[in-house]
Amino acid sequence: MAERMRTQVAIIGAGPAGLLLAHLLHRGGVDAVVLETRSQEYVAARIRAGILESSSVELLESAGLGDRLRREGHEHRGIYLQWPGERHHLDFVDLTGRSVWVYGQTEVQKDLVAAGTAVAFYEVSEVELHDVTADRPYVTFVDAEGVAQRLDAEAIAGCDGSFGPSRHAVPAQTFERVYPYSWLGILADVAPSTDELIYAWHPHGFALHSMRSETVSRLYLQVPNGTDPADWPDDRVWEELATRLGHGQDGWKLTPGPITDKSVLPMRSYVQTPMRHGRVFLAGDAAHIVPPTGAKGLNLAIADVALLSRALIALLVDGDAALAGSYSDDALRRVWRCTHFSWWMTTMLHVGDDPFDAQLQLSQLRWVASSEAGARGLAENYAGLPIGF
Repeated sequence: MAERMRTQVAIIGAGPAGLLLAHLLHRGGVDAVVLETRSQEYVAARIRAGILESSSVELLESAGLGDRLRREGHEHRGIYLQWPGERHHLDFVDLTGRSVWVYGQTEVQKDLVAAGTAVAFYEVSEVELHDVTADRPYVTFVDAEGVAQRLDAEAIAGCDGSFGPSRHAVPAQTFERVYPYSWLGILADVAPSTDELIYAWHPHGFALHSMRSETVSRLYLQVPNGTDPADWPDDRVWEELATRLGHGQDGWKLTPGPITDKSVLPMRSYVQTPMRHGRVFLAGDAAHIVPPTGAKGLNLAIADVALLSRALIALLVDGDAALAGSYSDDALRRVWRCTHFSWWMTTMLHVGDDPFDAQLQLSQLRWVASSEAGARGLAENYAGLPIGF
């Protein structure tokens, strides 16, 4: 027979979404327990998003999680848009009054773990959700020691990504777009060759120069789906990056360095609606996936959790179910806006086989770079719409 525990909110998934939700609930007087199938070390080491919107930074600061971000993160005023022979800077602060911050998901995870507000069980297995439409749902699982457990709750939050069990507990309509290309991403122990991100359109394919710190660079190349990283030795990677990013253009140089990580990331858009069923609420990748071109994945998860924490605190502390009832609609409004922006950035910058499309892309890039209205539209979406938009 399973051992039995009780909490107010059972959170499945101990990534940034799950731990941030637990932290916000704790501050609001709501108890939570987090369940995670991976080890704490594995979750902490996952290399994912690196850009935080203004609204994400504001939320983390308001939750007491902004000190190290402000000390060690890097505030960027904008990005560069580039195509052969041209590079243009879009200044988000001038255009919208909002900046972005380079601060990796691994750093956000460290801050959440250091906060120590989450009661978490790692390396659990056989996670199943039960009685999700009742007032007292529960989760069964096997803990790291092999002991069967039952966690009774008043609500369940699915923050367990696209392959976790929570998504399947919510009957939903799904929308998906699979793109005909992937990203080959690298981490390199070399100082960035740019002060802000470079988004480059090139006939060979898209390239992105990002960074993680003053000494670590993160770079990407558009590659065909199914690409094997082994087919891209380091010298080939740096040569292609130099070509696509414009090494030598107006005296700019790309500095290569030791590559410490190399992986291929498929590109897709996915939205599941609704994001709630009974007492199960989905947040982050459990409900939606966006291609990384618009830097929206982690920020969408943070926005979901901000709305969900308010809804659950109102429900469980104040007995007010209004925000819980509107959570899915409220979250999806921003999800679809960010899904469109991510699609727009992706289709504007990634090349295909049609020369007609290539000319349309270049026309759009020139318009964004030369029109204040076009630049402001990109800046407003990239730097981030207010949470609750």
